[in-house]
Amino acid sequence: MNEMNEQELYRQLVQNCNDAIIFSDREGLIRLWNKGAEEMLGFSAEEALGQSLDIFIPENQRPRHWEGYYRVMETGTTRYAKELLAAPALKKDGTRISTEFSMTIIRDAEGKVAGTVAVMRDVTARWQKEKTLRARLAELEKAQGA
Repeated sequence: MNEMNEQELYRQLVQNCNDAIIFSDREGLIRLWNKGAEEMLGFSAEEALGQSLDIFIPENQRPRHWEGYYRVMETGTTRYAKELLAAPALKKDGTRISTEFSMTIIRDAEGKVAGTVAVMRDVTARWQKEKTLRARLAELEKAQGA
């Protein structure tokens, strides 16, 4: 097997990951959009690069999102480096999906916050199963109490 340089390994790892990997700068503009993001959210890299994260954040979630985002840009800390954040997302076709993601803060050469990377996964199918199970459990508890 021929050797691959470290930079090419990282490039392929990010680009070909099945999870969505999205880097956004301090202003919330998308600067990296991998194949996983294309497949999950339906926007090509060409459509997403340079756009606001608002392209996939549901409108009713935006104020809360931006409040938290700018706080992270200011403080350089986030609890979602170790905890998963669950949030809805919108696909290009308008379909709403359930996602979980972690965040990594990216710093420039001087150590200043340059932006964040989100690694996202579509958990819609799992969420739907759990919702169905909760509804069934509620029915059984109601029937038992009747």
